[in-house]
Amino acid sequence: MNRLGKKGDETLIEMALSTDGEECNGPLCETVSSAESEIPSSSEGLNSTETTLLIPEHQVIDKRHQSKDSIFFRDGVRRIDFVLSYVDDLNKEWEKKLERRKEFESNLQKAGLELETEDKKESEDGKIYFVKIHAPWEVLITYAEVLNIKVPIRENDIPSTVENPLDCMLAPLRLPEKVMHPEPDYFTAPFSKDKQELYLIDDESTFFSPSMRNRIVNYILTRCPYGTEEGKKKFGIKRLLNNGTYSAAYPLHDCQYWKKANDPNCDNERYTLYMEWARFLRFYKEQPLDLIRKYYGEKIGIYFAWLGFYTEMLFLAAVVGLICFLYGLFTMDENMSSKEICDPAIGGEIIMCPLCDRDCEYWRLNTTCQSSEYSHLFDNVATLFFAIFMGIWVTLFLEFWKRRQARLKYEWDLVDFEEEQQQLQLRPEYEAKCTQKKKNPVTQEMEPYLPITSQAVRFCISGTTVLFWVSLIIASMIAVIVYRLAVYAAFASLMENTETLQPVRGLLTPQLATSVTASCLNFIIIMILNFLYERIAIWITDMEIPRTHMEYENRLTMKMFLFQFVNYYSSCFYVAFFKGKFVGYPGAYTYMFNRWRNEECDPAGCLIELTTQLTIVMAGKQIWGNIQEAIVPWICNWWGRRKARNNPENLYSRWEQDHDLQTFGALGLFYEYLEMVIQFGFITLFVASFPLAPLLALMNNILEIRVDSWKLTTQYRRPVAAKAHSIGVWQEILNGMAILSVVTNAFIVAFTSDMIPRLVYYYAYSENEDSPMSGYINNSLSVFQISDFPDRNKPKVNREDFVICRYRDYRYPPDHERKYLHTMQFWHILAAKLAFIIIMEHVVFIVKFFVAWMIPDVPADVKAKIKREKYLTQKILHEYELEKLKERLCQGDKRATEKEFIATEGRMELSRAM
Repeated sequence: MNRLGKKGDETLIEMALSTDGEECNGPLCETVSSAESEIPSSSEGLNSTETTLLIPEHQVIDKRHQSKDSIFFRDGVRRIDFVLSYVDDLNKEWEKKLERRKEFESNLQKAGLELETEDKKESEDGKIYFVKIHAPWEVLITYAEVLNIKVPIRENDIPSTVENPLDCMLAPLRLPEKVMHPEPDYFTAPFSKDKQELYLIDDESTFFSPSMRNRIVNYILTRCPYGTEEGKKKFGIKRLLNNGTYSAAYPLHDCQYWKKANDPNCDNERYTLYMEWARFLRFYKEQPLDLIRKYYGEKIGIYFAWLGFYTEMLFLAAVVGLICFLYGLFTMDENMSSKEICDPAIGGEIIMCPLCDRDCEYWRLNTTCQSSEYSHLFDNVATLFFAIFMGIWVTLFLEFWKRRQARLKYEWDLVDFEEEQQQLQLRPEYEAKCTQKKKNPVTQEMEPYLPITSQAVRFCISGTTVLFWVSLIIASMIAVIVYRLAVYAAFASLMENTETLQPVRGLLTPQLATSVTASCLNFIIIMILNFLYERIAIWITDMEIPRTHMEYENRLTMKMFLFQFVNYYSSCFYVAFFKGKFVGYPGAYTYMFNRWRNEECDPAGCLIELTTQLTIVMAGKQIWGNIQEAIVPWICNWWGRRKARNNPENLYSRWEQDHDLQTFGALGLFYEYLEMVIQFGFITLFVASFPLAPLLALMNNILEIRVDSWKLTTQYRRPVAAKAHSIGVWQEILNGMAILSVVTNAFIVAFTSDMIPRLVYYYAYSENEDSPMSGYINNSLSVFQISDFPDRNKPKVNREDFVICRYRDYRYPPDHERKYLHTMQFWHILAAKLAFIIIMEHVVFIVKFFVAWMIPDVPADVKAKIKREKYLTQKILHEYELEKLKERLCQGDKRATEKEFIATEGRMELSRAM
């Protein structure tokens, strides 16, 4: 195998070590502190003429002769790894921006990068300059070592896993092998410039993939200095983008997504991803995860792997939920409670107490006939089974995901990937804003730090801001509750007096109308608060000046999740656990702010209202999310490219096409995870009230995968590749929600549904052996004497001169010596509810922990492969070292002693023994 590795080329980072004779203090210099032996000091530094890679003079060429899909410099050889763009606007800061650009680009050249500028006259709109950046081999190998990038050393000889006998049945879901596995599997090792002969370097121009190249260039861009302002060293492309010096910075897509490039050297991976992955008609196909990882990097690859796995697991939950729903549908006619409510001789003769003060009238129970029938769809025996099933399903999902993640870590060379090595590097913003320095006890080097007093002040401001916004959510929820209390009487009066609404009164009750409108109002408030808080959360996280990228993401994640959790779930928690629980009884109602009477549940229970609330918020969020993710970027891109459509195609270059796309920012994946985790909460925390929630989530996620892939492939610039070996802090959030879901579903079954009261009646209070549930409705309604109404509660009109009315509670009748106090049945039911919660929680938790213990986090075959690969890799490296030592001995190298040779052989033997 031809290996073209080069040795002896000194690193080009030292070019940044001297700028006009001054010592560089920026992070670009600090990144190579581990290679100090190869880098001369400032006094030994090479001068600019010796070190700078000079760019050939711009040649006057006709742009029409250059392919619009070209991803190379004008020479057709050097690949474009990154593009910077700027508009030369003649405003008051024009000279300052020009000076920054000159300094920045000069330092990039001194760091070894090669630049080529496209004049604005050659751009489509005649206004934008494009600076194309190429990283030569010397720069790539230098930073590959700094970033600890793993590269191939030998083709993997470990046999593949035995084929699944069901593979033939799954063949229609498979993609072609070339798409699923675009590269052979190799043993890999971290790159080292001193061992280039060890690696499988066939061609220097293709040895590092485009995603690796753009990652290396981005690393340099984020740390390259551009001058001193206000006595502070300034550096990093992000700051230059923020102050308008550059308008965009991005790596290029390799071709147009709808057709292959004309260049035979182009891999056309974007086109392959679009044809095989990003089209909705491929929704039933598996995802080409290896190709996604190769093109976009491991961080995006692991997100789509998680989303795909989550969607696969939802299929089982959706099927079981659908069966539970169908059970409720097929047993509707057998539901004794709704039969009694709908029976004119029972429900038609039961007069219910008014649901609001003064303006509401007495009403007959059978007016809620249809809503009581529909409530049985979700409030039945299957609800209990499904709640327990989902508690176990969540555990299976999380445990099997750990196994899937472990397999991906092995397949994607992330087993030895140290998150700390990549993510615990100081953020450029931290280095820029922290002027004080102290010695790192580990590295013994001076590094910037933020004083404790400054941290405390920033955390106090941040915590107060988050607390204020959470309080704002709670205040908005109280406002919606007040709306529900205030408009109920209006709906009741409207439906009573409007003849056109009479035909639908059985279905559209005042309770349902109030619940639906309040849910819609709540959803609108949720979206508005989300829009505002997102910007506040980013601002206060930036203000905290987190030290590392990991700290930044974790802090922002916790802030956003806490807010979203309260924002999305507060209304559902209210309906599930508070509505109808603190009503009082006729004549002694409880009031909010001593003005608005607390809401009562429907005689059939509050579960149907919780289902309504959950459906509107969950479905509304998913629809709105897809509109934001797909339609908005498409409209923006269409508007931005409207002029380009009138120009010849060969004038609209690859960098201009990508410039007109939307930016997939550093927080792009954060919002995708947040959206899915919030959905995960809906299908776990409240799933006992809505068995169809997993089915809705499944249908949304099938669409979500294709929408995310479509927008990433067609509507967004190519993101900078980044490594990640897991879904990060989201794993802990999912674990926490899984535990909380057991508690919430136990409480929903116990206190929100009517299951426990019905079971207590069935086993303890039923008097009819032939039909044990007959008489349940009458038993669950207490009697109130209308003459006991105080003036504040008494209805204005009593057309039929009713003497008594009924209300939902377990209290003694007015002629009893313990008038209106709770009966013993109430305490029996409460004890049964509490006992049920304790039993259900313990059973589900025991099963969860047993399942988690039974399922290893890492599959046995993956463990074996990891050990085998480590052994073979060490053997290859030791053999290489031994051969190099033999060469040195043969050449008479005095430093290569016989003892060193023996020690190296001994280390190989020890490695084999281990």
